[in-house]
This record gives sequence, structure tokens and C-alpha cells, in this order.
Amino acid sequence: DQKTSNGGGVSGVQSEDCLYLNIYAPANAKNAPVAVWLYGGASYLGAGHLGTYNGTGNAKNGVITIPINYRLGSLGSFAHPALTKEGGNTGGFALMDAVAALEWVKRNAASFGGDPNNITIAGQSAGAAMVVNLLSIPSAKGLYQKAMIESGALLGAGTALKTAEDNGVKAATALGLPENATAAQLRSISAQTIVANAATQRGSSPPIDGKFKTTSTLDALNGGTEIDVPVLIGSNSGEGGFDGARTIAKLSGDTGAGAWLYHFAYVPSFRKTEWPKGAIHSAEMMFTFDSIDTSSWGASASGKADANDRAVAKRVNSCWVAFFKMDPKAKSLTCADGFTWPAYTDANDDAAQFLDKPKLVKSKTIPNGPPAN
Repeated sequence: DQKTSNGGGVSGVQSEDCLYLNIYAPANAKNAPVAVWLYGGASYLGAGHLGTYNGTGNAKNGVITIPINYRLGSLGSFAHPALTKEGGNTGGFALMDAVAALEWVKRNAASFGGDPNNITIAGQSAGAAMVVNLLSIPSAKGLYQKAMIESGALLGAGTALKTAEDNGVKAATALGLPENATAAQLRSISAQTIVANAATQRGSSPPIDGKFKTTSTLDALNGGTEIDVPVLIGSNSGEGGFDGARTIAKLSGDTGAGAWLYHFAYVPSFRKTEWPKGAIHSAEMMFTFDSIDTSSWGASASGKADANDRAVAKRVNSCWVAFFKMDPKAKSLTCADGFTWPAYTDANDDAAQFLDKPKLVKSKTIPNGPPAN
């Protein structure tokens, strides 16, 4: 255990014994849609209990929200020849944690009022990248019916097992182990040493081990596999990445099960000085969760949220709630104030842009990121 802040807004004791989840459910819920949330933090920071991920707003609107924890850094993603030799799944431990959580949620959903056949996997940043990975992991198939990818539309070729093993050997030697370290020697290193050491703190991308992770989502799509669940995906005006979101929306919207593409551009009253180029990375979450009053992002040196900020949060949250609730075969969503958000197709090019009020725009008019100057 390590009694310091991990840099992701979480202070106190850190432990590898972290596989817990929180459940925010409506009173007397019955057959309610379920959202399983994977937080961001560069795969080595963060925790599911943070105020931004408070699911009370969703619960008030009939949605069960379950932020989960997963292992971080090298505890969450680490490969080594000695571990491969043992013959088990190798490397993608954080993703294995996510699958285990999804299995638990599906198995137990009815006991807390949830619909086991209406589960959305949702994440932001590193959590969104995990969602992208889960789309092509065989053991995750059937555990969710929809997917939500916020600011993490990363389609990469994946990491070969040999590359991941080589990286693991380098990391282990940085901790004082020999290049031919055994699995027992690797496990003798304490979790706090791994978390504290710069060589192992961040971990690496989950390898394609041929067992748990058999391919990358990019290769699966290139091989003809369709994204077979509806996807809500987008990015913020003050960050890069919209082109990647549009690419996945095209793959989901025209040949898959449907996509809802968004661009979050609202800058709250108390952040206009700090965010001159637009809504920065992570800015949308206190609005999508309607958690502006519990989020650490909900105030700054310039002040606190005002009535308009809270009204915007209600509008944005209503669209996310509509996605959680929708039939997977739906072709449009209806949000607060009657705003209708159609599924994206290459032909209609529709994206929802969130400002004071949401509006439909053509995605081709949205830049990949903020202006350079």
C-alpha cells in the first residue's frame, strides 16, 4: 500500500486489492438500464469513487450507474517471458478486471433492480480506450449491449506479445531483477515498489497474447468484423481527437449497429479564463453525469457553477440517459427540451454539438482539435 496521492485526485492508501465497485441505483428500481463506468487517468491514475462519477443524477432519471475500479500501471498491464511460460493469460490485467466486473454485473443486475440485457460499457480517456479494446475481446462479448467512448477513440494496431515481454524485462531489471527473472521473483516485488518506480508506474498497453486478447479492434474491423452494438462517441472542443471519433462513428454507423457522434464545446462560466481554447480534456464529465456539485471540477479560482451551468448539465445528462435507456435498434434519441439526436451515417453526417443548448451540426465542419494559437 502507498499512502500518497496518485496524482489523479485520489489520496490515501493505494492497494492492489482494489477490485471494488459502487452502485448508484434508483429507489425501487426494476429492470433499469445499467451503465458500467471505466474512469480515465492515463491507465495509472484515478479511482471509481471520485465525485465526478457520482451516479445520483443518472439514478434520479432511472439509470443504474456502476463505476468500477481496475488495476493500474504495471499492475494492470505487464507481460514477461516468465509469466507467459506459466501458460496463463498475459498482460491485460486491467481489461480482465473490467470483464470480471461486467460478468458480475450481468449475473447480479436483477438483484439491485437492473436489466441484465441492457448494459452499457462506458469510459473516458484511458477508460474509453479500454472500451475500444473490449469491443474485440471474445470473453466480453454478450456482457454489454451498448458502448460509450468519451475522448478516447484510439484505434491502434495493438502491442505484440514479444514487444510487451521485452518491455517487461526492461521494467523488471529497473527494479533490480535479473533479465531471466522467474515468476516467483517478479511476484516478490511489492505493489508499492511497482507503483512508486518510474519504470513501472505507468505500465504498458495490453498485449495481444492470443488467449484473452486475440486481436486489436483495428485489425478486427479491417478483417471485416462489425461493431455490433450501438456506440456513443465524441470529444471536446479544447482537445484533439475528433477525427478518431468520427472514424469509429463511420464504422459503427454505416456497417455496424449505429453511432451517436458528439462534440462537447460548452465552457462553464467559472472556467472561461482557464479554458480559452475550449472545453478541455475531461471537461464534459461533470455535465454528462450531472455531477457538477460533487465534482472537483465544479469550481475554480474564478468561482463556482451558476444556474446556467446546472441547466446545461441537465440537458447534456438527458442525452446520455436517453442512450442508456434506448432500444439498441433505435435510430434516434430524444433528449430534454425535445432535442432529437439522430444516429450518425456517412450520408447525414450528423453530430450533436453541446453548447448552452445542443444543436445538430455536420461533423465535417468540426475541427480535429482547438486552434494552434
